[in-house]
Amino acid sequence: MESPDTDWTDVRLHVVTGKGGTGKTTVAAALALALAAGGRKVLLVEVEGRQGIAQIFDLPPLPYEERKVAVAPSGGDVYALAVDPEEAMLEYIEMFYGMRRAGRALTKMGIVDFATTVAPGFRDVLVTGKTTEAVRRRGKNGRRIYDAVVLDAPPTGRIARFLNVTQEVAGLAKVGPIKNHSELVNGVVKSRETAVHLVTLLEEMPVQETLDGIGELRSAGLPTGCIFINMVRDSLLPQAALDTAVKARFDPGELVLGLKAAGVADGAQAVAMAEALAEEVAEHAHRTELERAERESLAGAGLKSYDLPLLADGVDLAGLYELAESIRTQGAA
Repeated sequence: MESPDTDWTDVRLHVVTGKGGTGKTTVAAALALALAAGGRKVLLVEVEGRQGIAQIFDLPPLPYEERKVAVAPSGGDVYALAVDPEEAMLEYIEMFYGMRRAGRALTKMGIVDFATTVAPGFRDVLVTGKTTEAVRRRGKNGRRIYDAVVLDAPPTGRIARFLNVTQEVAGLAKVGPIKNHSELVNGVVKSRETAVHLVTLLEEMPVQETLDGIGELRSAGLPTGCIFINMVRDSLLPQAALDTAVKARFDPGELVLGLKAAGVADGAQAVAMAEALAEEVAEHAHRTELERAERESLAGAGLKSYDLPLLADGVDLAGLYELAESIRTQGAA
């Protein structure tokens, strides 16, 4: 069953989450490139202070400003922003209280760190607020500055709490700018303009965390998007051979004959090589069977899924563009 909320027509904020090690930041960057293709302008945002975007695009650490980092296929532009909670709080103080100089003084006193440590929900409001402001921002001509914003969000285990900002700050403020700001952020995050995409691998733990994350997002009333199945490996053998290898150990006899006929090996060497190959076939078949089961589990979530290939040479800039092209050709952007 496909989710009813997988129409990307109205989506302007693409939130990307996933278990650590699944390639979440890489997929977010590739998605930004795919969305920018054809002359669009896209902002890629990170909020965890890891400078992951700079590493992927082979750039120095990003400052707290929106900066062009890549040109997408057919001329689109990707800008990037590494959100710094302290700078975001200074902007917040200036925006709502006109007290940026006072905010600098508070920073020196350590109050900013104190506030965001004692009330981590407030920190999330600051960074999500900066992201949603970019979604809403318009130029002098009345048009949106960015055609889309991609947020490289925290891991799946805390994504629902991170995005559910109204609940997180409920105990901090009942009235006033903080409450109004959180409700403005919440209005974007829970609207049709937002979709939360999940990145996973075809392995038990990432798949289970993805399914748990989908459940938490839905319980919180947050809009789910699609599932990106990353690092997918094509099967190297016909399905019939895989089925045989799963049911019983692959018979190396035919491999011995094939190796001899091809002149690759003979005698004891052919037998040893055939047995090693048979073992490889059995392991490959077992992995393929497990991946098929994990794929079926993901299908039960009712979200559209897209396969992204495992890149043999790793993810460099060329690989990033290859992933972006895969996302585009599958209609995910």
